Amino acid sequence: MNISLSPEILFYIGIFPVTNAFFWSIMLSLFLILLTLYINKRLKQIPGKLQNIAEIVVESGMSFVDSITNDKKKTKRLFPLIITMFIFITVANLITIIPGQAAITLHKSEGVVPLFRAIMSDYSMVFVLTMVTIIIVQVVAIIVNGPFGYLGKFFNFKNIFKNPKSLPLDLFLGFMDLVGEISKILSLSFRLFGNIFAGEVLTAVMLFLLPFFAPLPFLFLTILTAVVQAFVFSMLTLVFISMASEIDQVEI
Repeated sequence: MNISLSPEILFYIGIFPVTNAFFWSIMLSLFLILLTLYINKRLKQIPGKLQNIAEIVVESGMSFVDSITNDKKKTKRLFPLIITMFIFITVANLITIIPGQAAITLHKSEGVVPLFRAIMSDYSMVFVLTMVTIIIVQVVAIIVNGPFGYLGKFFNFKNIFKNPKSLPLDLFLGFMDLVGEISKILSLSFRLFGNIFAGEVLTAVMLFLLPFFAPLPFLFLTILTAVVQAFVFSMLTLVFISMASEIDQVEI
């Protein structure tokens, strides 16, 4: 049993290393894009099973986003990002339950490398998704408040000029706000990465110790964790962006 915190490198494209987690993230992205195009091309007045599932996911997701934003216009703008994150993370987590993955390996000069790895157990992928959220949050806040209003969130210049004695307190509060923004990166990324990686390790250990008795309960736990973590990440993204767009009660 080999447990590695970092993903294994499958091959190189020039000097760019292609890891097993990155390889499967590309494959999953292509699959979801092709599936979306297929469903969109075969839309019918009387939907089939696949179209029914897609409509349920979209309608439920739209209703949930609207319940958070309470603004139809804002919902239409945020929904594509939120539903994309939710579906991608959910499917990326669920494909880890496909049996026989650990048996598929590549033999390299450095040793045996597993072809498959849970996508969200690679922190670099989780970090990229997190940075997409954080950048959008900051951009929305700047658009709503303007550059000077955005900086005023961290450093209250008006209050400093009016009351210079409050400078130490204002600087401290501004610093704490800045720390709060940075902590969003950690809270988003570590929650998703930690749960998926820990689940992968725990499942591997239990299968190694009890190969005939452990799989079933851990299978249900994996499915539950996959959906819950995708929901939490998407919901926090929605909440952060909504909060940034309502600092001065201005619509994005």
